[in-house]
Amino acid sequence: MDSFVTLARRSPQPLAGQVEQPEITFQEKEMPVTRERFEQGMTYDQFKASMTRNQSRFEANERRVELSPDDLRPFQSLPRPLNVLVIAEDWCGDVIDNLPILGRIAQESGKLNLRVFLRDQNPDLMDQYLNRGQFRSIPVFVFFDDAFNEIGRFIERPDSVTARRAQRRREIFAQNPRFGSPDAPVDQLPEEVRAELTQAIQAMREELKPVENREVIRELASIVERVRV
Repeated sequence: MDSFVTLARRSPQPLAGQVEQPEITFQEKEMPVTRERFEQGMTYDQFKASMTRNQSRFEANERRVELSPDDLRPFQSLPRPLNVLVIAEDWCGDVIDNLPILGRIAQESGKLNLRVFLRDQNPDLMDQYLNRGQFRSIPVFVFFDDAFNEIGRFIERPDSVTARRAQRRREIFAQNPRFGSPDAPVDQLPEEVRAELTQAIQAMREELKPVENREVIRELASIVERVRV
């Protein structure tokens, strides 16, 4: 299966502090994304200005992104700019982690034209890009050429990131028996224990951030490398 398709998956259980994505039991008939519809979205800077939560964390992640000349080369080598439709919300941890990476690449390459749509206000778009055909996972990055033919899509996060987080999460639970079973709902824990768990998970995410950023950059590059010169 093509690499960008394999990105469309969802972790079976949210991490502590993450918001569970609603499950969708149907999918509306897909409608092509037109230039007119695309241009109705916010620019990247407009999205940042509209954020009512997590803005400082978003901007901190943006500053922490490290892009080498090799990272930027697949994007700078594009024969013409690509249009990238983004579906996001400012409450989503994966949006806060991954959209700043795309934003920095767009700024430094000059080859990505971003338009951001809020998930909950744009079901016509969201329901075309469901994770596994069921879940409204975000962020969604859909790459289009100038004629709005889809080149590839990125949904939520790379599979490798999910697998590594799950393994580290199991290790955290194994090292801290008071957290109980990693398969049990975290809201069943006493408040003080739940706070400890959330802090441990956040520390783990911070530790893994540089590695995860590299994997997101590679996945995005693998999409644009499909463009024929």
